[in-house]
Amino acid sequence: MNFGIKSNISKLIAKKTIYLGISFLLLLFIAITGCSKKEERKLSRELNVYNWSYYIGETTIKDFEKEFDLKVNYDNYSSNEELFAKLQTGIAGYDVIFPSDYMVKIMIDQKLLADINIENIPNYRNIDRKFINLPFDPGNKYSIPYQWGTTGIGINISEISENVTNWDILWNEKYKGRITMLNDMRFGLVPALKKLGYSVNTINSTQLEEAKQLMTKQKVLVKAYSSDTYIDMLKSGDAWISYGYSGDIYQVANNNQDVIYVIPQEGTNVWIDNVCIPINAPHKYTAEVFINYILEPKVSAGISNFTSYSSPNREARKYIKPEILNDPGIYPSEEVLEKCEFLQDVGEATKLYDRIWAEIKSK
Repeated sequence: MNFGIKSNISKLIAKKTIYLGISFLLLLFIAITGCSKKEERKLSRELNVYNWSYYIGETTIKDFEKEFDLKVNYDNYSSNEELFAKLQTGIAGYDVIFPSDYMVKIMIDQKLLADINIENIPNYRNIDRKFINLPFDPGNKYSIPYQWGTTGIGINISEISENVTNWDILWNEKYKGRITMLNDMRFGLVPALKKLGYSVNTINSTQLEEAKQLMTKQKVLVKAYSSDTYIDMLKSGDAWISYGYSGDIYQVANNNQDVIYVIPQEGTNVWIDNVCIPINAPHKYTAEVFINYILEPKVSAGISNFTSYSSPNREARKYIKPEILNDPGIYPSEEVLEKCEFLQDVGEATKLYDRIWAEIKSK
């Protein structure tokens, strides 16, 4: 009987020892992970940003560096496809990127984007509700709206006397060698598809072949295919007609009253560029701090005031220049927007677009 009591006591001691051991390990795990989370919320000494050309406020980066006492390494790309290719290597090392709507969807599907912790971005509340929860990223789990706009035609009216209202001007032989076109397999086909009356998201091979033939016919008139340096050509007068992004052309127009922006009456594409964090970003928390910073109303307004792009930031509107807010080329009417389309992920047809654009450029 005494042996039985001692045996039971030994078992109880053993169980208690195991319980204490598990509890100790659990507390140790919580302490370690707690420290880890705390370390994750610590600002890094640098941030790697990869953005479109001419697409940030004049002092945005310098102001951020000064306020948070860190260094921003800032690089540019000229197309969504260039950005996508860089991220696919897995060694890009960027913390913040700015893909367009359809490319966000592609990157989500390819698992190239990190979840964004909205708790670290309280200024997310400043985004206009109509730009939230869009089909390419329901719930905005991976993206935050940055700027939006359209593609259209920049015209130097000191050289072009006719009233430009549609896409036909891009095929006018009088202006051979004075036309620039975007160098992008999706944006690049928009003029031809809209001129033909087709969707910018068509996957119909016959329609795409028609667009290819139209763009091939136009090629002899084109001075350059460019998604960044065309701004300089329009600014210098080397180009009189430039198919490009609304804000880019307005940046030229801000310094040259002879340059105007036209949204063709057949319609065009409307786009939203977004701030995202790559899945392998080395400084994720600092990236979220940066995103929150550029969503500050005055900072966001400063970006739009400098770039002349439309802002999805509702609270920034009170700081945006009235001439920008009231310009129908920057903030188009609902009637105009009804004729515009967002580019969408066209799935397997992406290969067809890629091949067609390569053939246009090679002929």
